[in-house]
Amino acid sequence: MKDYFIRRLLLVPVTMLGVTFLVFLITRAAPGGPLEKAMMEAQMASDGGGSGGGRQQAGGLDEETIEANEEEFGYDKPVGIAYLQWLGLWQRERAISKSEFYERGEDSLGSDLIRDPENETLVVLKGGVGREVFVRKDGNTATKAFYVDAPKESLSGNGWKVRIESPRDRKLRWVRREGKKIDKAPDYKPRAVIYQAKLSGVLQGDFGQSKQFGDPVLSLIGDRIPIALYFGILTTIITYSVCLPLGILKAIKHRTFLDNATSILIFVGYSVPGFALGALMVVYLAARAGWFPMFGLDSPELADLDWWTWERIVDRAHHTVLPLICYVVGSFAFLTMMMKNSLMDNLASDYVRTAVAKGVNYRRAVFKHAFRNSIIPVASTLGQLITVLVGGSILIESVFDIQGFGLLQYQALLGRDTPVIMGTLTIAAFLLVVGNILSDFIVAMIDPRVKFN
Repeated sequence: MKDYFIRRLLLVPVTMLGVTFLVFLITRAAPGGPLEKAMMEAQMASDGGGSGGGRQQAGGLDEETIEANEEEFGYDKPVGIAYLQWLGLWQRERAISKSEFYERGEDSLGSDLIRDPENETLVVLKGGVGREVFVRKDGNTATKAFYVDAPKESLSGNGWKVRIESPRDRKLRWVRREGKKIDKAPDYKPRAVIYQAKLSGVLQGDFGQSKQFGDPVLSLIGDRIPIALYFGILTTIITYSVCLPLGILKAIKHRTFLDNATSILIFVGYSVPGFALGALMVVYLAARAGWFPMFGLDSPELADLDWWTWERIVDRAHHTVLPLICYVVGSFAFLTMMMKNSLMDNLASDYVRTAVAKGVNYRRAVFKHAFRNSIIPVASTLGQLITVLVGGSILIESVFDIQGFGLLQYQALLGRDTPVIMGTLTIAAFLLVVGNILSDFIVAMIDPRVKFN
């Protein structure tokens, strides 16, 4: 069995690579990505207030801004390299600073240092540095680069690298972006590019920064996990506390009025969408009757209180009632019927009939013998409880305006926020894979008949 679980664990990285690469491809190919969204917003702004200076491209953005967006999301690289950069296996270029080789005016800053404008230029470093660097090239190779204010200070020692982009390199990049022939490309000048290269991806704990919210992806996810845990744990406790006893009772009282009535109730609950029930309760129980708050998890006037104060606990419970009903109403049917059917199968088994024939009372036969074997199918679902970390219903959280994990995914999809989409999917997929392995492990522990050989 140990070998089986070792193989399963070794398959986790392979599965994660397959899932994340597939979604990465979809986000790259799907229309309406972050670059297209930025162009559309710039086009709307330019239509309303006129366009600014600089070489304008499609969507009203100047070329420098377009290139900055491409470099931020990896669109300037082939999809394979961009994926490796996202993983953290390929160095990502940061603080990219550029300057063309051109004739400067006499009054231009640093013009006294430029003797050969076609092969010399000055680059102002970005990333909060602001220092000027003198760059000299020979063909497409940088032969000299140093700080203007400190020529003896090592540029590479501070992590900076220099490369030269030829006019053809820039035209090929324009072709990839615009999808047109190279002879339609603008006339470009060669330019010096200075950047810092470092591994910065998932393996280094960097999921990127949200374009929509402006915060690191891990910070956004971390803020939502407590809410997901809150509703996930409450839903799990209520569901198992109700479904297991109810399933046992239905198996014992099979085909009685109690069995039929409870079946009708749980299947009606299963058939009603949680978000639809939530909308009805918000209208009738919150807006009209005023019995419950309409939105959120906390009242604004109590938000500054510590969470363990009695007023805050009561207020949180008051806000929790309606969304919690929506979460649990559809979760009773599956687990209840699984418990009932499994117990009925075991009650009809020979070993139970033999135990009763030997004088074991019915209650002991049910709970001592049949129940222990009937709980095995239910135990196979326990491993999936780990996914409560990233649980949540997109629609229920939208109805009640709860800032949970599901609403974050929904907002990221609407806003084409690729870093958030990839980050939430990666964590959710990892927990799902680990949950499947935990389910197998739990079954193997409680059922000695199961042998993973």
